[in-house]
Amino acid sequence: MKVKFLNSDGRELQEFKPIENGKVGLYCCGPTVYNYAHIGNMRPYTFEDVLRRTLEYAGYEVNHVMNVTDVGHLTDDGDEGEDKMIKSAREQGMSVWDIAEFFTKAFFHDTERLNINIPHHVCKATEHIDEMISMVKTLEDKGFTYTSGGNVYFDTAKFPEYGKMAGLDKQELQHGARTVVDTNKKNPQDFVLWFTKSKFENQAMTWNSPWGVGYPGWHIECSAMSSKYLGPHFDIHCGGIDHIPVHHTNEIAQSEAANGCKWVNYWLHNEFVIMKNGKMSKSKGGFLTVQDLVDKGYDAMDYRYFLLAGHYRSQLIFTWESLDAARTAREGLLKKTAQLKAEGVPVDPRDFSEAAEKVLKDFQDHISQDLNTPRCLADIWSCLKSNDISSGEKLGLLLDMDRILGLNLAEAELKEDLSGEALDSEIEAMIQQRQEARKNKDFALSDRIRDDLLARGIQIVDSPEGPKWKKN
Repeated sequence: MKVKFLNSDGRELQEFKPIENGKVGLYCCGPTVYNYAHIGNMRPYTFEDVLRRTLEYAGYEVNHVMNVTDVGHLTDDGDEGEDKMIKSAREQGMSVWDIAEFFTKAFFHDTERLNINIPHHVCKATEHIDEMISMVKTLEDKGFTYTSGGNVYFDTAKFPEYGKMAGLDKQELQHGARTVVDTNKKNPQDFVLWFTKSKFENQAMTWNSPWGVGYPGWHIECSAMSSKYLGPHFDIHCGGIDHIPVHHTNEIAQSEAANGCKWVNYWLHNEFVIMKNGKMSKSKGGFLTVQDLVDKGYDAMDYRYFLLAGHYRSQLIFTWESLDAARTAREGLLKKTAQLKAEGVPVDPRDFSEAAEKVLKDFQDHISQDLNTPRCLADIWSCLKSNDISSGEKLGLLLDMDRILGLNLAEAELKEDLSGEALDSEIEAMIQQRQEARKNKDFALSDRIRDDLLARGIQIVDSPEGPKWKKN
């Protein structure tokens, strides 16, 4: 199966051709662990999981690397703002080291609930300081740095290709410089490789270096760690679309300057999940976490289905109604899969009929064309509705497709329908009151009643036929 991606470097659909035959080096920007990940943060890791599964499905051996930023860094890509780790430690009453450990565990708990594969190498920034210092020293030796105000800066004027992938013009960058200017910089787009003079006193995370006691700039982390685990030239780098103009632009500059060769062949970037009132932001508060969804009675996998229903390069607007639709669809898919499992064993794809082969080919064509998961979900439902495909073939198709989609269809089981069981009058009254609240569009009251019912062990599932319930 040949795979094509929209490469951000060139902005065109390109057939994937690995550097080494049969193998893929994949680097993904990981979390900064100073707070819980919100549901928007989880989109890149879900998209990257589908990417990895697709490459493995196509027969590649994938080496998946992801960083964990557990070093205190500023709240702005452009070396501005407040230190994230110190800010969180102050608010939580914990040390910066404890903050990093706590939120790292919380992050991987969320990825587990979303059935996201753990990368083969998870690199903590605090465990790779030596590699960062070594890369900064290489850049210094090659003449790409200068020291000013106690900090080591990358001199973008020495790298003519700076900003090429992002389509940045240096004159525009100069004119668009921030009103709060770092006077230590020669050029507004220059960036810090190593801090020894922070704007914050008593910095908690510091290390010895040739330039004095300090800590690394954010951008150097990914360059140093990816080079260690994937080499100076690798296949694919992923991240959010917001990383293109600064973080990834700076990564390219310092990596190619240090290594003396092209760094990454394919760049894949995901769009945001936003609320109706705009982008979710930890700094502004009011964001939703995976646990928030679970607390409202959803399964984390409902959110995975929601994400798969949108193309990774398209902005997604999160609403409770859209999550309800994803839950209904996912539960319906699980039920149909369980029914097929009860009817018999799956047919091996090598023994498919012509009709089943066509469905599988359509699915493979759609996933191989820049990971078109919405079309892949449509292929699944077309398979289930077909009268030309046997039950065993349908089950074989679902399980094969799920190798990529990761919806855990193999674990689907028929569940006893408890909705006919008698309820006490108080519970029945609460369900009726909630239904009236929904009719009156009083969703705040509806949610409160749903939460109260959940606390009593009753989960409400809204469907086109009306509310259904089951005991947890």
